[in-house]
Amino acid sequence: MTVPAAIAPAWTLRLLAELDAADARAIALARPLSGTQLNWKPRPDVWSVGQCLDHLCVAAEVYLPAISEALDGHQPAAVDEIRPGWLGRWFIRKYIEPSAETKRATAPKKIAPGARVDPGILDRFLRGNDAVRQFVRRAAPYDVNRIRFRNPFISGLRFSVGTGLEVLTRHERRHLLQAERIRDLPEFPAA
Repeated sequence: MTVPAAIAPAWTLRLLAELDAADARAIALARPLSGTQLNWKPRPDVWSVGQCLDHLCVAAEVYLPAISEALDGHQPAAVDEIRPGWLGRWFIRKYIEPSAETKRATAPKKIAPGARVDPGILDRFLRGNDAVRQFVRRAAPYDVNRIRFRNPFISGLRFSVGTGLEVLTRHERRHLLQAERIRDLPEFPAA
């Protein structure tokens, strides 16, 4: 069941716009780059532009099915806005949202990027965002603040579906900013 755009909750329209913005950023960032540029790293301990995109793809591929399964068996009860609980807000502020407060953490092994990224990574990223868009539309008629899912990365942790969606979109902002900073380094290789 999906909700027509004319009556979609505000959170769906906001997340869809954020996904569109992430697509535009990723296209502007990665489309002009060669395979060498996509894989260039300023230091061995820093990800390349391609690895940032790969990490986002793998994270969505693991996270989205876990969120999606949570809707099964629930009755529609739409909400206007996503309201993460205190733990979700803290997690987003400390580990996901790009800010001066965000802690740098090692990515879980499940979603660590490969050592070398294929030039088709941009298309994979865009397909992943299409899957997230489809899920946002599917989730629109549900109370995404009450339905919880098992976090596939942290055993025993459960977030609301809404918090999971916020994590996905804000995680993209964080790593697209990281990738843009890499591309903008003076030593970034010319085409």
